[in-house]
Amino acid sequence: MKKKQIMFSVIRYTVIALILLFLLFPLYWVLMTSFKENMEAYKFPPTFFPELPTAAAYIKLFTEDQYFFRYYINNFIVSGSCAVLTTCMAIISGYALSRFHFKWNKWIIAAFTSAQMFPVVSRMISLYGLMGSMHLINTRQGLILALTAAMIPFTTMLMASFFDSIPRVLEEAAFIDGAGRLKILYSVIIPLIKPGIVAVGIYSLLMTWDDYLHATTLIQTDSLRTLSAGVSVRYLGELSYDWSLVNTISVIGIIPMLLLFFFFQKHLVKGLVQGAVKG
Repeated sequence: MKKKQIMFSVIRYTVIALILLFLLFPLYWVLMTSFKENMEAYKFPPTFFPELPTAAAYIKLFTEDQYFFRYYINNFIVSGSCAVLTTCMAIISGYALSRFHFKWNKWIIAAFTSAQMFPVVSRMISLYGLMGSMHLINTRQGLILALTAAMIPFTTMLMASFFDSIPRVLEEAAFIDGAGRLKILYSVIIPLIKPGIVAVGIYSLLMTWDDYLHATTLIQTDSLRTLSAGVSVRYLGELSYDWSLVNTISVIGIIPMLLLFFFFQKHLVKGLVQGAVKG
């Protein structure tokens, strides 16, 4: 019996190690390539560790490049604005979906759920036409609104599940004390759903940070491009790529999201799990 348990543990940890290797190897490859010379990045068979490690790509990026940090700042502005706007909208719409029940509730939930089934590219033509009629093409505001609209269906349902877990007795007691609906929402309910707010905010930030399709479709001015779109246009050439520089940019671009996930992973996982279970 003990031998079987040992064998089962060995197999389990081996499988876990292989899965981790599969998931983490791309990150390792990007990091190693950023310290290679560009010609070594093209070498076949590839080297799994730089033969002559160099930080030339990092030095070039921070001293000579004039475009990267413009894209980087745009990424923070767009993703941060989307996270704040999405969270505020999700709180209001999630509360309405949870507390106000009428005959169209099921159809609204079905519409939000079905919105997750279709790929982003399927709505880009209609989105472009809508943004064009509102004169929001090639504007940062238009990109923020488009990304926020893409986040709202899922985040609304997530927030609604948090509101469902809050007993209505608390609101009824506040009503008796003379508090209004908005006062109850912001003074009584919101402090109880902070994990949900954190989960929605982080989820929105993570999902919009590396957006490519919306940014390339709605933005044409180089100074307004975000990181993903800027890298594809500026750093990926037609005939040859500076893979060392591209991977260096990828490393710098990943760092904020890694730090965010590292420090807030407990809140994110806790929020998503609690939001999936109606109490």
